Amino acid sequence: MSRRRAAIKRDVLPDSRYNDKVVTKVINSIMLDGKKSIAEAVFYGAMDLIKEKTGQDGYEVFKQALENIKPQVEVRSRRIGGATYQVPVEVRSERQQTLAIRWFTLYTRQRKEYGMVEKIAAELMAAANNEGATIKKKEDTYKMAEANRAFAHYKF
Repeated sequence: MSRRRAAIKRDVLPDSRYNDKVVTKVINSIMLDGKKSIAEAVFYGAMDLIKEKTGQDGYEVFKQALENIKPQVEVRSRRIGGATYQVPVEVRSERQQTLAIRWFTLYTRQRKEYGMVEKIAAELMAAANNEGATIKKKEDTYKMAEANRAFAHYKF
């Protein structure tokens, strides 16, 4: 963290198909080695595959999945009197989105399907139905916060 002043939040441009900044952020997190056109093709291919498999609009499934992934609470380490406590805190909306996108890309890459298009489509469909690895990560975060609720009075 900078000691002088807060970092400037850079805004991304909305994507070309859905005109949504969140989609651009997801594409940027999928992107490897600066190859954005490949990441876009993969993401849009996954949206088309979702529409094929479920009959629902891929973008609607994506929005529902991201909403289901977003955590409301998390634990943060707080050092008090020589002991470190995991203190549950509410998550700001911007961080909710960031965590959701980070967890989504992490657990998408760990899936067993062949090809990133299939992995993204499968993880989005699972998350939209409140299942899958990303939802499990969110639930684990909630369990950790619940277990450490006794330290909630140490909030920042």
